[in-house]
Amino acid sequence: MSELLVDFITSLDGYASGEGWPGFWGLEGPEYLAWLGEQPEVTYLMGANTYRLMSGFAAGEVPDGQDEFRPEEEASVDELTQASKVVFSSSLEEPLTWANSTLVRDDAVEAVRAMKSGGSGLLSTIGSLSLCRSLLRAGLVDRFRVVMFPVITGVTGEERIYDGYPDVALEMTEHRTFDGRIQLVEYKPRVLEHPPLHVSA
Repeated sequence: MSELLVDFITSLDGYASGEGWPGFWGLEGPEYLAWLGEQPEVTYLMGANTYRLMSGFAAGEVPDGQDEFRPEEEASVDELTQASKVVFSSSLEEPLTWANSTLVRDDAVEAVRAMKSGGSGLLSTIGSLSLCRSLLRAGLVDRFRVVMFPVITGVTGEERIYDGYPDVALEMTEHRTFDGRIQLVEYKPRVLEHPPLHVSA
């Protein structure tokens, strides 16, 4: 059976990106980049918006506010290009132009449920905030990982991650600090029907 990881990188105030900021908010360091390079092979899950954005980067489109990609950003996009990707969309058309991408038009929750029960290895989301929210609500997420970068993007922040989420209890399974400033936290999530009557110490 496959395991599903929801994986976010965020500003401290919970934004997935910020207008005018470079990738990783320009704050990635050698420890963090080395850790990224050590990650196991995964199949990435994404929606149409993330596919359009990331496949554009792979085709050479540079984010607004930048003249060119930094080497760290190029390496990240190259790794994504080589990885297996499943794209959930009713608006995209086949064939998808980004290498190693498969289009799925079926309901994403049911498709991922089938992928989990019939597969092996690790499934991981990338971006795709509404997809992540739907998968969490459905109780399909085994691991919920957030890497927080030390910046508050109160004015320029885009894509608030947790809006529309259910209440979720989180059991910490891992935590780590990279380069003395980047904080990783990983949890086992449990969706709550209502707030707990008491909280264990």
